[in-house]
Amino acid sequence: MNKKYKYQIDSSHKVFDLHLKETFSYRDLIFLFVKRDFTALYKQTILGPLWAIIQPLLTTVVFTIVFGNLAGLTTADILGDFAIPGFLFYMTGNICWSYFSSTLHATSNTFLSNSSTMGKVYYPRFVAPVSTAFSNLISFGIQFAMLIAFWAFYLIRGGTSIVVTPNLLLIPLVVLQMMILSVGCGIVISSVTTKYRDLAMLVGFGLQLWQYGSPIAYGLGLVPEKWLSLYMLNPVTPIVTTFRYALFGFGYFELKYYLISWGISIIVFLIGLILFSRIERTFMDTI
Repeated sequence: MNKKYKYQIDSSHKVFDLHLKETFSYRDLIFLFVKRDFTALYKQTILGPLWAIIQPLLTTVVFTIVFGNLAGLTTADILGDFAIPGFLFYMTGNICWSYFSSTLHATSNTFLSNSSTMGKVYYPRFVAPVSTAFSNLISFGIQFAMLIAFWAFYLIRGGTSIVVTPNLLLIPLVVLQMMILSVGCGIVISSVTTKYRDLAMLVGFGLQLWQYGSPIAYGLGLVPEKWLSLYMLNPVTPIVTTFRYALFGFGYFELKYYLISWGISIIVFLIGLILFSRIERTFMDTI
């Protein structure tokens, strides 16, 4: 007798069968994973979620002293007589990079860190990296609130070139792009490392090099003009510069490079989805 089932679980998938609709139907599970990840991160800590503030705050202080005061690196993205608070400049770059790097690093271990549950219970595997991106978004929200407090302080105090403009509306778009790019890169790495474990060792080192290749510790004005076009192909660069442009009301914003950055982010994300969909069928045989 034939029976009709709502879902059929098997290992046969089409190339573009990405199960996005099914993943959305498991949004309650995503919420539970987000709650689990955020709770586990600060469980048995004295300061709890305050660490989300302390870490970027201390990093910003170090960057201000080392790169700003000692090394004297420029904090200008464009030429001109602009007064940019160095502390605020480094904080904007640090919280952007903190979210991007932590999400990428966590999603790059999706299969390895969730193999115990994935091997026993069925759910759309893409739920895991999505929940990681959203749980890190909570920490980013806390850090962004701290950033806005300092931004408002400098704005009210005066003596800077910061102005409030409609460019602030670009910030949600920048955050969305950070999420797409970090998850895309992370699931590409997680798909590859199921077979080649030693590649996972390079993630931390690669992220460190990527950070120095992005305008986090210095302004875009430090990059020679002849290398600028090549430098802007780094998708993180337009993200960071656009974030500063939106927050400060001035800075470097070139629509061409920003659209290229979005294009790279979407392509990486789609490649990651396809690889992820293929690997999830057989990853338990290789882990």
